[in-house]
Amino acid sequence: MTDTRSEARGILRTLVGRDDVDFHEGQFEAISALVDDRQRALVVQRTGWGKSAVYFVATLLLRRRGAGPTVLVSPLLALMRDQIAAAARAGVRAVAINSTNPHEWAAVRAALEGDRVDVLLVSPERLNNPTFREEQLPALVRNIGMLVVDEAHCISDWGHDFRPDYRRLRELIAVMPDGVPVLATTATANSRVVTDVAEQLSPPAHPAADAAGHPVRTIRGPLARASLRLGVLALPDAAARLAWVLTHLNDLPGSGIIYTLTVSAAEDTARLLREAGHDVRAYTGQTDPGERAASEAALKNNGLKALVATSALGMGFDKPDLGFVLHLGAPSSPVAYYQQVGRAGRATDNADVLLLPGPEDQAIWSYFATASMPSQELASAVLDELARENGAPLSTPALEARVNIRRTRLELLLKVLDVDGAVQRARGGWTSTGRTWTYDADRYRRIAAERVAEQQHMLDYERTTDCRMAYLQRFLDDATATPCGRCDNCVGAWFPTGASTAAEARASSTLERVGVPIEPRAQWPTGAERLGVPVKGNIPPAERMLEGRALARLTDITAAGRWCRELLAASAPDAPASSELIAACIRVLAEWPWEQRPATVVSMPSRSRPLLIGSVARGIADAGRLRYLGSLEYAGSGPSGGSGGNSAYRLAAVWDGLVEPIGLVERAADIAAVGSAPRGPVLLIDDIADSRWTLTVASRALRLAGAPAVLPFALALRA
Repeated sequence: MTDTRSEARGILRTLVGRDDVDFHEGQFEAISALVDDRQRALVVQRTGWGKSAVYFVATLLLRRRGAGPTVLVSPLLALMRDQIAAAARAGVRAVAINSTNPHEWAAVRAALEGDRVDVLLVSPERLNNPTFREEQLPALVRNIGMLVVDEAHCISDWGHDFRPDYRRLRELIAVMPDGVPVLATTATANSRVVTDVAEQLSPPAHPAADAAGHPVRTIRGPLARASLRLGVLALPDAAARLAWVLTHLNDLPGSGIIYTLTVSAAEDTARLLREAGHDVRAYTGQTDPGERAASEAALKNNGLKALVATSALGMGFDKPDLGFVLHLGAPSSPVAYYQQVGRAGRATDNADVLLLPGPEDQAIWSYFATASMPSQELASAVLDELARENGAPLSTPALEARVNIRRTRLELLLKVLDVDGAVQRARGGWTSTGRTWTYDADRYRRIAAERVAEQQHMLDYERTTDCRMAYLQRFLDDATATPCGRCDNCVGAWFPTGASTAAEARASSTLERVGVPIEPRAQWPTGAERLGVPVKGNIPPAERMLEGRALARLTDITAAGRWCRELLAASAPDAPASSELIAACIRVLAEWPWEQRPATVVSMPSRSRPLLIGSVARGIADAGRLRYLGSLEYAGSGPSGGSGGNSAYRLAAVWDGLVEPIGLVERAADIAAVGSAPRGPVLLIDDIADSRWTLTVASRALRLAGAPAVLPFALALRA
């Protein structure tokens, strides 16, 4: 072991680039467990402790002893990029197979066959790709020197970032040769998650237990981050928060990350800061992958003051000297918060972490709360459809046309069913395994309750008068929690609380913005014909609506977004629109760059808000001196179903739901013929644009009845 330590220390110094460094407490213990004892180890250590050093040093030691390459399962492309760069510094030959580099796969396979790879990085999803699973994985399993599972809390459905594909690792571990060491690492795991992860890593013949001979060795250290100075500043509204950032961003040390809860908030905040002269960029799940990589590089090279990001910038982003992390709105869990603030101060003595919670946070948590576990009804529907195919694969789009689930929810459900052994991915789609699947209602109910409890704990973190770092440690079951002596509760507020008058004016002006585009649908959804809707392919231009406008997104931080959330809440009463709301709608229309001004106004029928929609339509018509033709009418009981579901089912639900609007269009033509109004587009008014299929079908009906064009307008855009 002494020889191993000396050899390992030499590799570590090459990795770090200094001749005076030595291992942190627990690092060599983990390395020795893997290299000397060939054990399975779970390392739970704070961000910046050096978990990557453990697996890179262990890899080179194992390779020198004749072992095959390490397979490193990594959850994010950004994390893979950082890991490959870090490996190169240590002289580790690391390559990746992922969705962004198919042009490199042949070279990677050749390098593996020639034993010229020390570490192969793959995503958990790649392990279930049929080609990879059948053609490449068997050879990897035969030659694997070590398996590393990074961000291992993703294995656990009790973790804050559960990824169903991680559960598949247990199957891989079960077929690996005896004596292959396994390392799992994370910085965000409480005792429940640690137990769950240990069970996933345990050999099949050795169920996890907490006895001295536990087959999985857990190496856990204190999670306190001595460099972080934590604080919470409660301000009354979004305008005050934005004004604070405008005023004080340049006072924060170095460069950093400003987290927001929604894509629109990230984009709006970044735009505001750029207009004020700050070097920032938005970074979200909707950002182009190439732009994301460029933004990461710019921040790492201190070419930016900050990235304004959603949780898309989280695990694995590695900038050791990141000087600050701000949150404009709180994540829904202290664990997620700890994970995000852990990006700061990894190689600096000081870093500032400030949470600016908003009164709308809980509404946004509720809006984004989607079940990560399957519902029994939807899972049964998927299994029934696959069973009908008698082993023939169904693609995800084909399956989507048969079950009323949106694509992202369907893909997640299929992953859960796959991990549970009820379905499997095959060339061409998915097939049923024929195995009995039992819906574990109690387990899913407990997990849902845990998520609700985590939200309350986040609110408690905001309000606590105790040490904030110690609070996070206790939530993560860290027994070493003691007052940090640095946070605002320990030593008083270290941050200013006010903002400049100019910043307040600029922030208020930004939040008064109204109007977001409603993109027209251009193609009918796959599978519509199977549901009785006789359309497919492209929507003919003569039947399409034009680009529309909504007052705001329901997730917007603007005043209009807040109005819409309040006005359109399920519990809100139906009432005529206020003059303030009508004025905001008129502002949207005044700024709308249409090619031709609308000539008439038509409203959508509404079963829940007829007073609201009718008054908005009349108010707009009166203000614009347009003729209000009235409302469209439902045929029979009208559309079936509510929000949610996939495109094919949403279209089918509204397809025959409207009476043909021939009379309305004829009235518009008659009015134009006698010179009372020009013949022009119809302005179509609705409350919420969700899937846009209701507006699409209504616009098509108006066009087929003779309307020259349709401009849709909604109070709110759901996404």
